[in-house]
Amino acid sequence: MEVEQSPVSCLPTNGKMSKAKKVIEEAKQIQNPELDLVDKNVVTFEEIPGILNMLNITRITLSHNKLKTIPPGLANLVNLEILNLFNNHIEELPVSISSLPKLRILNLGMNKLDALPRGFGASPVLEVLDLTYNNLNENSLPGNFFMLETLRALYLGDNDFETIPPEIGQLKNLQILVLRENDLIDLPKEIGDLQRLRELHIQANRLTILPPEIGNLDLLSSKSVLRMDFNPWVPPIADQLQIGISHVIDYIRSETYRYLFSRQVASRPKPPPQIVDKSKKISRIR
Repeated sequence: MEVEQSPVSCLPTNGKMSKAKKVIEEAKQIQNPELDLVDKNVVTFEEIPGILNMLNITRITLSHNKLKTIPPGLANLVNLEILNLFNNHIEELPVSISSLPKLRILNLGMNKLDALPRGFGASPVLEVLDLTYNNLNENSLPGNFFMLETLRALYLGDNDFETIPPEIGQLKNLQILVLRENDLIDLPKEIGDLQRLRELHIQANRLTILPPEIGNLDLLSSKSVLRMDFNPWVPPIADQLQIGISHVIDYIRSETYRYLFSRQVASRPKPPPQIVDKSKKISRIR
């Protein structure tokens, strides 16, 4: 006797995956330059066939999926301007990603990166780079990373940096620098060379002192932001911080502080213990 199939058994086994393919097909039909593939249970690019041949694409959003790798063929998308890969399982990137000629915004937050590919700093027009909540540190960055001259915003929060290379001073167009919730024990004086910097987030690290050169920056205007709480600051900085950020800036610009800073550097003790439990960190979506 033939058993009648239930309606449920006739449904596709992966509804989200069929939705992803449907998005691709519809985009091809109407030549839509923007692909929204958020939370479609995508594990590999093979499950979204044809995407690497859609040369008209300017924006791809693949956040909240399960991607582990990015194919080198992504470099075929010569008109791609925005690539959002937030919250996947990506462990490494292809070298070819830096050859995308029009890529302006790259969001790689909340992945599993412990290094960036060699030559990454060759990205020609990259303006916003979000690497929040990965496993990166000062040894993860390729030699030419700080040649990203067009970069305006760099998000390195929720990683494992203890120091920031002095070459950061080469990012002359940088306006936003986020270093919160790392293991930073100091900052390079070259941050003071970033004359366009208007936002600096250094909260929840292991910082005790600031280089006096940070006083060169305009971080007190109405559109500026300096966040520096949850660090084990030396008492003079901690005292000024209780009064307000402007008092901190005024203090580190003083000759008194320059003298204190030189003495602290000369007799620097062992860095204080880590004060942030990384297992409890929550990455913020921008």
